[in-house]
Amino acid sequence: MMNEYLDISPEVQAALKEHKPVVALESTIISHGMPYPQNVETALNVEKIIRENGAVPATIAIIGGRLKAGLSKEEIEHLGKAGTAVTKASRRDLPVLCAKGRDGATTVATTMIIAAMAGISVFATGGVGGVHRGAEVTMDISADLEELGRTNVMVVCAGAKSILDLGLTLEYLETKGVPVIGYGTSELPAFYTRKSGFGVDYRLDTPEELAAAFAAKMKMGLQGGMLVTNPIPEEYSMDPDRINAAIEQALAEAAEKGVKGKATTPFLLAKVKELTGGDSLNSNIRLVYNNAALAAKTAKALKEMY
Repeated sequence: MMNEYLDISPEVQAALKEHKPVVALESTIISHGMPYPQNVETALNVEKIIRENGAVPATIAIIGGRLKAGLSKEEIEHLGKAGTAVTKASRRDLPVLCAKGRDGATTVATTMIIAAMAGISVFATGGVGGVHRGAEVTMDISADLEELGRTNVMVVCAGAKSILDLGLTLEYLETKGVPVIGYGTSELPAFYTRKSGFGVDYRLDTPEELAAAFAAKMKMGLQGGMLVTNPIPEEYSMDPDRINAAIEQALAEAAEKGVKGKATTPFLLAKVKELTGGDSLNSNIRLVYNNAALAAKTAKALKEMY
């Protein structure tokens, strides 16, 4: 039964009906990840890259209490201009936002939920949430990890954001049975940089290999997602010492100011951007473009075999 709160855009609906590849995109990156107008420009460029690589983009959000799979340019512009005034919506927020007819920008977790409802299997994002540093005291663990353990969507990202505890994030994903794949690498990328010092579960080297692994998982009836970590292109990778120093300073300021919960990641990313003179934002944009291209190629390969 079609979810009564779900609206699929005509373009996305036609693509799904005709068995064409579709790639889901999140909207928190538009409202909370970048300033206006760069956020709107980036979102539209990502959609363009997906089309250029043979797939149909489906940017996902909650608009006026409706779960949207596929946004118009006007809706993307609306989210970009509203910015952080829009609720950053995780799984727990969906019932109230829909019941009250409000807007919400979707995190990785909610994008996965709505993509799965719509029948979209591949999702491109920047980085996933994870276990925050100090989580043994705060219990601050992103709902993204829980969703990866339960929702059948492949997530293509540049690794977990390096503001997190990457070792504990990998342990959590292992417990949830989520395969962590390195695309062309055996090392987990750390968002702004290509290296983290942590290994992945498997290295796969082509979109066809990624599609075959996900198709096998689905055919076996194994619940849960697959995390594909795609390193940032070499020319946009930041110096690890510089980015880690900025992260340490941002974490210290967050602790000093008592920043907690869903405000933590936007605060840290904004502070890191400030400390790196905007270089981290440029890297963020480039890695998203890179992930979009890979996700589109993988979605195309998946449609040919599953």
